[in-house]
Amino acid sequence: MILIPFGNLQRQYQKYKEEINAVIQDVLNNGNFILGENVKRFEEEFAEYCGVKFGVGVGSGTEAIHLALIACGINNGDEVITVSNTAVPTVSAISAANAVPVFVDIDEFSYNINPKLIEKKISRKTKAIILVHLYGNPCNMNEILKLAEKYTLKVVEDCAHAHGAEYKDRKVGTFGDVGCFSFYPSKNLGAYGDGGMVITNDAELNYKLRLLRNYGQEKRYFSIVKGFNSRLDEIQAAILRFKLKKLDIWNELRIKIARKYTDSFSGLDIICPKLDNDSKHVFHLYVIRVKYRDNFINYLTKSGIGVFIHYPIPVHLQQAYRELCVKEGSLPVTERVSKEIASIPIYPELEEQEVDYIISKVKEYLT
Repeated sequence: MILIPFGNLQRQYQKYKEEINAVIQDVLNNGNFILGENVKRFEEEFAEYCGVKFGVGVGSGTEAIHLALIACGINNGDEVITVSNTAVPTVSAISAANAVPVFVDIDEFSYNINPKLIEKKISRKTKAIILVHLYGNPCNMNEILKLAEKYTLKVVEDCAHAHGAEYKDRKVGTFGDVGCFSFYPSKNLGAYGDGGMVITNDAELNYKLRLLRNYGQEKRYFSIVKGFNSRLDEIQAAILRFKLKKLDIWNELRIKIARKYTDSFSGLDIICPKLDNDSKHVFHLYVIRVKYRDNFINYLTKSGIGVFIHYPIPVHLQQAYRELCVKEGSLPVTERVSKEIASIPIYPELEEQEVDYIISKVKEYLT
């Protein structure tokens, strides 16, 4: 039996082992491990890649959203609109900022926030919208930005799945007030530990974020605001600088695999990702919808194929967020889709015969 794990980070490391080891060794030899030259250079390089003026390296993608909200002036009790079919960290960042998440249902086929449903959830307490470019698929930015302007709302883009994704030939993360990225190891651009970044064109937000990530210090031992310890470290920055040069190539490989999956599953009783002509989906995940999902997952698992669910329980139904009193049934599309989705392997190091085997087993189950 072929064994194909859902992800395989070892393959990437083995392919670039000498180069990665060299950049790590260089940091060790240099002896500067916190907010050094690699962090500074990576912030500049990633900002340039995205097409913005500023990048601020932080401790994780969750912290990127948390600090971004505070920098944008979100205060205790302010409401922040977002979706419930995201990873819990999106919402835990809202809680960390002492704000209140307000959930909007999703579009059934993009799995992103449904712009037509946002306005009815806006209240006098609403101060921001967090858009999640889920699975690497950009949100419909035009409609959302119009609403944000109408109601003077801050726009925070959660780009944890979407490094290099584009909407109307422009990188995600550059439309709102801030774009927030995670460099968790499995991301399209992943470190070997936690890490994140906030990008922006706003010089004042850039200044505030730099204070917030490092105890509110304008200079060492002089804190001018209450801040946090949330810094991207030198080793991770050095690794990410090397990997950034490969990101576009890796994304194209993901897109190629996704295209083969979609073409091969045509005509089957399965819903594949729907692509928007205005967007470039970078397929952090390839998420399908199938009937009798548990049977499908069991079949692929017994065939040696790793399958995950992203995400099995919407945040509004998680025990930790019962205090929000959002009843089951209040987000019907989110809840229905969460019972049907399954993620099959997609990463640049997948070999052609492995992709063919996955396709054959999916077809075998569905025919």
